Amino acid sequence: MKSLNFFSSLRRETRQFAVIGLGRFGRAVCGTLHKLGYEVLGTDIDEALVAQVLAEKLASSAIELDSTKPNALKEAGIFEFDTVIIAIGNYLEESIITTLNVKEGGVKYVVSKASSNVHGKLLQRVGADLVVFPEYQGGCDLAHSLTQNPGVMERFEVDPDHSIVETRIPEEFHGKTLEELNVRSRYNISVLAIGKDDKFNINPPPQEKLNKDLSMVVIGSNKAIQKLPL
Repeated sequence: MKSLNFFSSLRRETRQFAVIGLGRFGRAVCGTLHKLGYEVLGTDIDEALVAQVLAEKLASSAIELDSTKPNALKEAGIFEFDTVIIAIGNYLEESIITTLNVKEGGVKYVVSKASSNVHGKLLQRVGADLVVFPEYQGGCDLAHSLTQNPGVMERFEVDPDHSIVETRIPEEFHGKTLEELNVRSRYNISVLAIGKDDKFNINPPPQEKLNKDLSMVVIGSNKAIQKLPL
């Protein structure tokens, strides 16, 4: 998970997260959310992993518990969190039971890690609101990083064929307006925002002049984005 620039500036609500399972993936989720300023509770049945998270200050707090036991989850206050991430990927039974327990406990939004398509379907059946496949996504991210336009700074996939990306404004765009460049027809993309760091002008007008020292956020097909002169 990368630092977000433009995307992190869209964050408005303060939410609480609980992460169940403190393996490599779970620790990465905890650490990233904690750095972004959210309150994060990490849990695992392994005391050593809990101690590691506390020692490395990857979460607001961390406790040892057996997530297959509903009473343990209730006593720890897990059911009171806005979002719970089930980061147990390699133990299917524990992953599925935990997901079911958390949903039945009333948590509004549950994200569960899956290790296979069958695992993912089972998680959806028991109520997971979002199923993620970190290994698959990691492979996709690597492929993008090896082949994407060097000007691309951040990418969010809308679907397998389309993305929203933050890119450096090409030097040949410098001093020209969006209307002059006719980016929608010429490059088959739409410019959503122009700016830098956390200060962006959303939905810029056609008369907006571009500056090579700024960034732009565009949406379009991956093929169209790849052809931008960056």
